[in-house]
Amino acid sequence: MNRPIQATIVTQNLKDNLNKVKNITNQRFVWAVIKANVYGHSIKSAFEGFSQADGLALLDLHDVHELRKMGWTKRILLLEGIFSEKEIPQIIQNECSIVVHHFLQLEWIEQYLSKLTPFEAEDFKSRVEIWLKLNSGMNRLGFKSGEYGLAYNHLIHLGFKVHHLTHFANADEESVFPTVADQWEIFEHTTQWMDGFRSAANSSAILKFPHVHADWVRPGIMLYGASPTGKYQDIAHIGLKPAMILSSEIIAIQEISKGDTVGYGSRFVAKQNTRVGIVACGYADGYPRHAKDGTPVWVFLPSPSDSQLGVKVGLIGRVSMDMITIDLTAIPQATIGSKVELWGEHVPIDDVAMFSDTVGYELMCAVTQRVQLKVL
Repeated sequence: MNRPIQATIVTQNLKDNLNKVKNITNQRFVWAVIKANVYGHSIKSAFEGFSQADGLALLDLHDVHELRKMGWTKRILLLEGIFSEKEIPQIIQNECSIVVHHFLQLEWIEQYLSKLTPFEAEDFKSRVEIWLKLNSGMNRLGFKSGEYGLAYNHLIHLGFKVHHLTHFANADEESVFPTVADQWEIFEHTTQWMDGFRSAANSSAILKFPHVHADWVRPGIMLYGASPTGKYQDIAHIGLKPAMILSSEIIAIQEISKGDTVGYGSRFVAKQNTRVGIVACGYADGYPRHAKDGTPVWVFLPSPSDSQLGVKVGLIGRVSMDMITIDLTAIPQATIGSKVELWGEHVPIDDVAMFSDTVGYELMCAVTQRVQLKVL
């Protein structure tokens, strides 16, 4: 497409953010979480940007196949495990580690084993590691503490290597029950006599609770340069770098008078004569429709010496399918063709999310296929 909107993925920033995680966790093993098409960043960017991760954690077998075809030889973890017995041959072929979080998955594994020769069964058990999931209070996936030992013993009896994981519900909100301390106590108590690695820390726990880093950490959003709390100021001091830069151009300019309105629903009413820039970006590109007036947008200005020179302006009027409108009154030098950044280096994605009553996670994942993706 000739439309100027583009999402640029900077793989060097992914590498730098991974190194930050390694340093923060004193070189713990890292599962780089790349579900949801690598949080909207593409499998290619994960392969290149997370080459130094100890493993990649995701959901879909299709992504596993893509990574193996690209040449990824290290661990891959399927965070929701298998969805049917039929998937097990692909799991074995691709040497995936799998999460087991309910008894039906155990049944599928045992049923499949019963159909194999002794040699095939040993091959299965040597290629596939199990990460048993404890429901320590999140109440989504996992065995409750009272059933966890039964599942563990069953897998050990079958001959699998078993590791342990749980997931924190409120690592970004310390006072909300269950707290990290509550869940960590349950996890430690339940798994204390069991062999295997342990993994619990997501991005928030990595940043705030060093005592739960355990053997493997599972960073997600922080790898992409955004805040797990949804507030950029919470990570500004860490030096994480945005990996996705969403940019476009001004495609038209309108001069309106005091009292004139802009866009659908006439939400914005000009309080003075206003210069309005129309940008090629809308909710069909993944930009949030509910973005409020004042949502920051960076407009680059012509400069022979500084290509990054620009001004932060505010969105005005309702986001439409293909366009947003911004206030250019203070920068008369902006013209048709001037480049803008919707989020990235100059506008933290968390700030756009805050003005849209959502989180950076959603914005990353919502970028649509019609936006050209460029991986650097």
